[in-house]
Amino acid sequence: MSLYGMMRTGVSGMNAQANRLSTVADNIANASTTGYKRSSTEFSSLIIPSTTGNYTSGGVTTSVRYATSIQGDLRYTQSASDLAINGDGFFVVQDGSGRPFLTRAGSFVPDGQGRLVNAAGFTLMGYNFANGTPSPVTNGFGGLEEVKITQSELTATPSTSGVFTANLPVDAAIVAPANLPSANAATAEYSAKSSLVVYDNVGREVILDVYYTKTAANTWEVAVFDQSTATPGTSFPYTGGPLTPPVTLTFNPATGKLTTPTAGITLPVPNGGSLDIDLSKMSELGQGYTVLNAKVDGNAPSGIDSIQIAEDGTIYAQYENGTFKALYRIPIANVQSPDRLNVLPGNVFSMSADSGDLQIGFANEGGMGSVVSGALENSNVDIAEELTSMIESQRSYTANSKVFQTGADLMDILVNLKR
Repeated sequence: MSLYGMMRTGVSGMNAQANRLSTVADNIANASTTGYKRSSTEFSSLIIPSTTGNYTSGGVTTSVRYATSIQGDLRYTQSASDLAINGDGFFVVQDGSGRPFLTRAGSFVPDGQGRLVNAAGFTLMGYNFANGTPSPVTNGFGGLEEVKITQSELTATPSTSGVFTANLPVDAAIVAPANLPSANAATAEYSAKSSLVVYDNVGREVILDVYYTKTAANTWEVAVFDQSTATPGTSFPYTGGPLTPPVTLTFNPATGKLTTPTAGITLPVPNGGSLDIDLSKMSELGQGYTVLNAKVDGNAPSGIDSIQIAEDGTIYAQYENGTFKALYRIPIANVQSPDRLNVLPGNVFSMSADSGDLQIGFANEGGMGSVVSGALENSNVDIAEELTSMIESQRSYTANSKVFQTGADLMDILVNLKR
């Protein structure tokens, strides 16, 4: 046995415990860091072949492992742009130079350019809805762009479709042809009337007057006028007449349902496009005129009031008028062995030779986790476990130092034999 080998073994043990204490120190320091993944030090023995009757001491080597695949607890916040992943996967972010990384740290806030940036300065990446419904590039970062939400312009959407459902009274009186609203005479009569707000190409409100008039048994006429062209103080006659030729609705006397269930009316919106109103659910029953559903798309000029993020990762802009618009969809990335990813500063990861190939998909698909808005993932560090490891390492370090000290004392004895 070599006394020098014994001393080196003691030094090896002290170095190993010092490495373990370093990971413990990192874990305790980052116990409150969003998305931090606990590191641990694993030991492997170094055995040196010995000759017969002689034992040569070896040592110990260390390797650092990261519990990247273990999820931390979710902590809920008041910010919709705070994001967490419940399940497997990572957000895709990029640094200032455009290099992509993976992260679980989702404390994103808008910067001066409207980009969603986390506490470490990395920008969230997503697929834009500008070119239609996005699909993921499964094996790379192609097609991703910075998620940027800006209040740079107002948006207005012209009305193109609507639904109107109502019950028409079966006992309504029949109106003579000369007095029908479609005749647009001052003496026009009608059985029921409703008004609808629609929007033209620049987002201005246009009010449409919709008249329902019984022309025969189980037969009704639908005529639509632009309210702005009505005679002041009254209604009929309207300047220019109905916006489109009237539509006839025919009902089954036995059921009160339309005999042509695909009924609808198509009309031009003044200074707007073509508007299709679905009338297929209209009925004629023994009850008064009752509107059951009246809905038309489109909106007036409006700015973004807030954003909402769904579980599938879709980022919606909620406008001041209450409408929603899909802007981006956040992808979820993963690898075969997350614990083998390269760990980099800022709670980000990059692929390594041992981590496996990159896979990109969407939340709740293909084993990917769901996106939780208004939440952050805590670190997966257990303080009690770290303090226990610290005490163990301290004791082991002391014991290894005793081995070194013993070897040094024996060396003194050996040197002093000559005296």
